Amino acid sequence: MTTADTGVYYDPYDFEIDKDPYPIWKRMREEQPLYYNSKYEFYALSRFDDVERCSKDWRRYSSSRGTLLELIKSGMKIPPGSIIFEDPPDHDLHRGLLTAIFSPRKIAALEGKVREYCARSLDPIVGTGGFDFINDIGAQVPMRTIGLLLGIPEQDQQSIRDQIDHGLELQDSAPKSADLYDRLVQGQSNVFAEYIEWREKHPSDDVMTELLRAEFEDTNGQKRRLSREEVVGYVNLLAAAGNETTTRLIGWAGKLLAEHPGQRRDVAKDLSLVTKTIEECLRYESPSPVQARYVTEDVEHHGQTIAAGNVVLLLTASANRDERRFADGDTFNIHRPMSSHLAFGYGVHFCLGAALARLEARITLEEILKRFPDWEVDWDKAVQAHTSTVRGWKSLPVKILM
Repeated sequence: MTTADTGVYYDPYDFEIDKDPYPIWKRMREEQPLYYNSKYEFYALSRFDDVERCSKDWRRYSSSRGTLLELIKSGMKIPPGSIIFEDPPDHDLHRGLLTAIFSPRKIAALEGKVREYCARSLDPIVGTGGFDFINDIGAQVPMRTIGLLLGIPEQDQQSIRDQIDHGLELQDSAPKSADLYDRLVQGQSNVFAEYIEWREKHPSDDVMTELLRAEFEDTNGQKRRLSREEVVGYVNLLAAAGNETTTRLIGWAGKLLAEHPGQRRDVAKDLSLVTKTIEECLRYESPSPVQARYVTEDVEHHGQTIAAGNVVLLLTASANRDERRFADGDTFNIHRPMSSHLAFGYGVHFCLGAALARLEARITLEEILKRFPDWEVDWDKAVQAHTSTVRGWKSLPVKILM
């Protein structure tokens, strides 16, 4: 069945579609679970079972050429240390170096600092009548937390976050050119290289120092330390990943609870519901909605063959609303019984920072609700961000209801 047969059209770069892709994704799940876009030459899978199965099959659905459609199509050389753009055994080796850094004990130890960052952002807002879920809190807490972990000086954290945002943002409904991605990676790498050089001479209790000191046995059996280029790659990756998705998650929580005041009142009265609320936000509005994979051998889906060398988009956010897995999947319900979702991926590429993102989002929402139990979105000033990798809000101002 072709697109022409069904009238279904999905374009990951179309701003109008990106505003609310769920009706199209629902049609894709029902009418064309294996979708093909001839304009950008990609396939897409939208059902939960398909996305889950492909996410764990890294041999046939490879991340080694990138996880963005435009990156795979560009043929860009991926810098070392970018574990989300690697397959085993390199992926397992490099991920293992970071596992201890993101251990449950180390993440839990950050709770006091995260609450401190929330208070710093929220206390000056009390009594002003409103705030911006992104600019005033959603961007601030992840930026400060990942900056603390990495060892980035506080005075430089905002400029780095702004650079990451600018690099990811689409200015029009079209993919970014490969040379722009090259410039983005190189520009950030130069900044981080300076920090790393300084940190090598002034070690501290941070990720940069741990990466510089780490010793491991590489895939050739050689015991060594990370090269400077590899350390820069790690820091580049963690700075971007640590900022973007958590910021989007906090923004979605603000929007969804504004649109569901009864559920907002429930969680404001009982903060033990915050954890369930965050999980439902992750399911209902997954901040990282689309992952691209390079197909390494012929595969079959729904009676059709995808030839090796093609690109498949795994529509995580669509899968998380699949009625085959979630009853009333298009309904937001913080009281929903839920065992799992795919918002953090699945298999070897399950998000290494998932526990950190959950911690930051939970504490941020708790601290907001303690101060501001009721709000509504100022839609005249809200601005949605458009990127090909994360989905959420650039600005989400709210008015406090008294």
